[in-house]
Amino acid sequence: MRPKGRTAPGKGAAVPVWTLGDANRDASGLPPPPDIACITAPNPGPMTLEGTNTYVVGREPAAVIDPGPADEGHIESVRAEAESRGGIGALLLTHSHGDHADGVELLGTEPTALADGEEALGLRSIATPGHAEDHVCFLYPAQSAAGQTGGESGSGDAFGAPLVCFAGDLILGEGSTIVPPKAQGGSLGDYMDSLRRLAALDLERIYPGHGPVIDDPAAKIAEYISHREQREGRLIAELERGVRSRLALLDAVWDDVPAELRPAAAYAMQAHVEKLEADGVLREEELSE
Repeated sequence: MRPKGRTAPGKGAAVPVWTLGDANRDASGLPPPPDIACITAPNPGPMTLEGTNTYVVGREPAAVIDPGPADEGHIESVRAEAESRGGIGALLLTHSHGDHADGVELLGTEPTALADGEEALGLRSIATPGHAEDHVCFLYPAQSAAGQTGGESGSGDAFGAPLVCFAGDLILGEGSTIVPPKAQGGSLGDYMDSLRRLAALDLERIYPGHGPVIDDPAAKIAEYISHREQREGRLIAELERGVRSRLALLDAVWDDVPAELRPAAAYAMQAHVEKLEADGVLREEELSE
């Protein structure tokens, strides 16, 4: 279904809003998605793509996932969409980074904190640390594991199928997400474990925190895992050649990254270094600038 423009009350700029709950079957041939509206915040950039996606899910009442930045026009649009669906019954955050969570105060609703496996309005939380220590995704519809056999909580059998996943910054609609180093709350080891946890689920769609909907979750998750493994393989190859300069490693392994994203690439490399140290492959003190 094509996006439509909605003008926030008292604002002149249209905010992109699309709804996926009306059609019987979309062009992908998949069954119709649940009743979801996406409102994209006006905070585009190299890291946020077109902007942060805020999702309003269900009705009577609705759940809001990631209110986005503290932008008045955006928050007014989110509030209006939620009110048209019976109000906000739960405000959920995939993580606490500002582009996802700074709008909480303007929205005036206290977030509902869900531990791993807990539910609110049919959405089940699944812990997915890595991009941020507090990162979670939300599965919908959230089906109870009671009475089902096979698999621990988190497996496809335990959650039931099919599912859609609101993935925050774990997976983006385009490109790859940044995994920061430990000092900024990231962990590449945890991130890879989180990707593999999602890979074990029978997902029909992924609704990312930035970028378009992902209609082939298995392929996208496999792509993300392969991307990180290839980076790690190239980094190990350079280390085995005796390279110990951080700048030389960045130039050799992240040679495809544009200049404006080099600082983010340096963050990513530090996360890889920390993982290799945890794996016993490298001691960080061996590296020079």
